[in-house]
Amino acid sequence: MAQKLQEVRDQLNRSLRDTSKPWASILGSAEQKTGLDRLYIFIGGIAVIAYMSIHAIESHNKEDDTKWLTYWVVFAIFSIVEYFADIIVGWFPLYWLIKCIFMVWLMIPTEFNGSLVIYKRIVRPYFLKHHGVIDDTLNKMKEQVNKVTEKTN
Repeated sequence: MAQKLQEVRDQLNRSLRDTSKPWASILGSAEQKTGLDRLYIFIGGIAVIAYMSIHAIESHNKEDDTKWLTYWVVFAIFSIVEYFADIIVGWFPLYWLIKCIFMVWLMIPTEFNGSLVIYKRIVRPYFLKHHGVIDDTLNKMKEQVNKVTEKTN
């Protein structure tokens, strides 16, 4: 597992530093201004996007996008877990069929919608328990980014 994680990290580092990619210059600039490695900036950005999606679900403005936003949050969490647990595929001969049924269950338009069930029973309680600390940290980071960008202007 540690070796696989290191391989992913190395591949991601190569991609983030590939000057032929459009994000390389943006991440390079952010890396210079913040003093943080671009890998951590990228991972932090992904984490912020995931967090803000959960935050949008919990907002008081509940429209029909809640179901789909919930689906994408659950799908993303499942995809991350699945990526690091690829050995599971070898253990279960019907894995792809089970995964297909699971994905349909996540989207099914009923009260027993899988994404809503997983969100309400697993993701939401964890989010509610920790969102205060995360919000405070994000606000501090935002203040630091504002200070850095004000200095460069």
